[in-house]
Amino acid sequence: MIVDLAEIERLSQPFDFSVTAGELNFDDPGFKLTGDVRSTGEIVKHAAQVDVKGAIHAPVEIDCTRCLEPVRQDLTIDFNVSFVTPEHFSADKEREVAPEDLDTDVLNGDRLDLKEVVREQILLNLPEQVFCKPDCKGLCPKCGANRNLIDCKCDETEIDPRWAALKDFRS
Repeated sequence: MIVDLAEIERLSQPFDFSVTAGELNFDDPGFKLTGDVRSTGEIVKHAAQVDVKGAIHAPVEIDCTRCLEPVRQDLTIDFNVSFVTPEHFSADKEREVAPEDLDTDVLNGDRLDLKEVVREQILLNLPEQVFCKPDCKGLCPKCGANRNLIDCKCDETEIDPRWAALKDFRS
């Protein structure tokens, strides 16, 4: 959804739209959208800045960090992003970046693609670790079997040959 900022007559404009998974084009094999993504919020226009705040609701499937089984979740992301014109954006490479600067981006032109804002916010807010269950046993490092499904009986007492020289270190 592309918004022409020059056509916003009032200081703010609400938005409410949905996009399909195919429109957002995620290419991460460990993550996939399982339905339409809905975004609601408001665009607030200032003299040299445009603020976009809102919420994103997306049904997703993310691979478990330990066993790689798909885990279904409903992501709810609240966001607040600011866009400034290039002349108001500090490009000083020696300046320290403050936490509030991480939510500021450069606005090129009078158009804002909210679909790209939604895509970026989903990528930035994906959980670092997802578990299928709190006591997930993960994959066997020897044979690769899912330890939640089978007991592979691989010898866990065998020492990695790279560390074998350290096995008698304590003695």
